[in-house]
Amino acid sequence: MGDRIQVNLTTDDIPKQWYNIIPDLPEPLPPPKDPEEGESRIKNLPNLMIGECLNQEFSKENWIDIPEELVQLYAHAGRPRPLFRATNLEKKLDTPAKLYYKSEFFSPTGSHKVNTAIAQCYYAKKQGFKRVTTETGAGQWGTALSYGASLAGLECTIYWVRAVYEWKQDRRTFMELLGAEVNASPSPKTDFGRKLLEKDKKHPGSLGIAISEGLEDSSKSPDAVYCLGSVLNHVLMHQTIIGLETKHQFEIFDDYPDIMISCLGGGSNFGGFVLPFVGDVLTKGKKIKFIAAQSKVAPNLQGEYKYDFADYAEITPLLKMYTLGHKIDMAPIRGDGLRYHGCSPIISLLRNLGYIDTIAYERDEKYVFEKSKLFINTEGWLPAPESAYSICCAIEEALKCKESGEKKTIAFNVSGHGFMDIPGYREVLEMK
Repeated sequence: MGDRIQVNLTTDDIPKQWYNIIPDLPEPLPPPKDPEEGESRIKNLPNLMIGECLNQEFSKENWIDIPEELVQLYAHAGRPRPLFRATNLEKKLDTPAKLYYKSEFFSPTGSHKVNTAIAQCYYAKKQGFKRVTTETGAGQWGTALSYGASLAGLECTIYWVRAVYEWKQDRRTFMELLGAEVNASPSPKTDFGRKLLEKDKKHPGSLGIAISEGLEDSSKSPDAVYCLGSVLNHVLMHQTIIGLETKHQFEIFDDYPDIMISCLGGGSNFGGFVLPFVGDVLTKGKKIKFIAAQSKVAPNLQGEYKYDFADYAEITPLLKMYTLGHKIDMAPIRGDGLRYHGCSPIISLLRNLGYIDTIAYERDEKYVFEKSKLFINTEGWLPAPESAYSICCAIEEALKCKESGEKKTIAFNVSGHGFMDIPGYREVLEMK
């Protein structure tokens, strides 16, 4: 149908399996390893992670069944989510390109993060845990885990990067309404947090620091378990529900993407969106350009491909990934979900092998937010600051098609809404 502008699936179309790309990778994924000195981080993993998630982390199976109870929870959370054709934006840009966007902002908490949050909480409850702990940067993951914990009947403790905690008061209230305890990170609640606060009482924090605090907290409580919102293999696998739906929707549109774009911090929404299509490239010979949109504050995919810790305090095993260094200082931005030192090992390997391109935008974010405003003016949806990067890159690619006359199909993921980020837009765009 040439005039179709939306494809929405039914609850019967919710994927019943997650896609695990690891068996399809061109070469083996480098495994986690221990540092040369100190206690074994790998042997400690069962004390840090949910058992079933740890099994999934190292699975060699292409497809992992989604439990029926979890499929019902996905339906409860509003899956499937529509794929839209951005016809108004196309007309405004006067481009021959076709633009499509996945609407992960249609979520109880406003982002894609719910997809793995409810899965991790489901498995944590089955294993007998009573509380989950985690970090959050922009706040979307913390809100999602608060939501997942509330559905599962679990307590939830959040360590939130202080620079964002201080200006997103409404999102903090949202987490608390869902029953979570929310702490600015670094916090006085952990040994590691107290050490940092002794040096700087106004320390802005970082995702790596917040991860360390969440890990320390859970390790001291036998009834608690730590949950991570990005980076790890099982997290990206849970998120492939996005790309699997999108593939089905493109079949209904009778189209297929030439370019796929999403923002990238640790890699969860980018991976969830593109990995099922990367599988087509690897196993079926499809040709797609994949672009990760980032900030120059944390352009981790332009860093060094090496083993590094996932957290500041070096509690985690070493992961082979593109990294800027786990102790790097990064300036706060409004798209704070992109401010992480390292990238998912899966995405990093694909980047190293030439399958992933990246672009990084200036710290001040005005250019990015202006492009997001154009999307708001034409399509009507208010994206999260992180999603603005995805939109900006998609607009640039569409304008390249205008110059060349190429009729490419461009797909991008709007990973979250921006209803709780309006102060950030107002500040960056200098609105009254």
